[in-house]
Amino acid sequence: MQSLETSRFRLRLPEEPDFPVYKAFFENGEASHFYGGPLRADSAWRVLASHLGHWQLRGYGMWVIEPKTGADIIGGCGFVWPEGWPRRELTWWLMPQARGTGAAVEVSQAAIRHAYEVYGWPLVETHMKDDNEAARGLVRKLGGEPIAREMFPDGKERTVYGFPKPDGS
Repeated sequence: MQSLETSRFRLRLPEEPDFPVYKAFFENGEASHFYGGPLRADSAWRVLASHLGHWQLRGYGMWVIEPKTGADIIGGCGFVWPEGWPRRELTWWLMPQARGTGAAVEVSQAAIRHAYEVYGWPLVETHMKDDNEAARGLVRKLGGEPIAREMFPDGKERTVYGFPKPDGS
């Protein structure tokens, strides 16, 4: 299972010692609003466990974002494809103090490159709830273009965005 590096971050598999950051993020209703929060500590632990399990079941998943400075993780970035959902997606979450620092762009670019170059995927995609302005802004910065509008198992209709390959092809 792969880890990635950018100029400022290591993206690595989550570990149990990362739980306090998961707990802090998911207990914060404002921070985790678009990720199912707020969640109790036991439910945040289940999110961490599902991120680890996704790697075992699908061979890819969410990395945690660890600053190379040695500071605590600041969030997660990677790919998920929950059972019953129509497609896999690039997704991310950031602690409030990491927002607006360029971290999401930097790690997402690394993940997109990895999906094309290592996984050999023909297309890297994402989707989000229509009112998630921050996520749509990030998608624009990453060059994402709308490719579909679909109904998802949670009863929400979403626009699906495709990301260009890093080499522009």
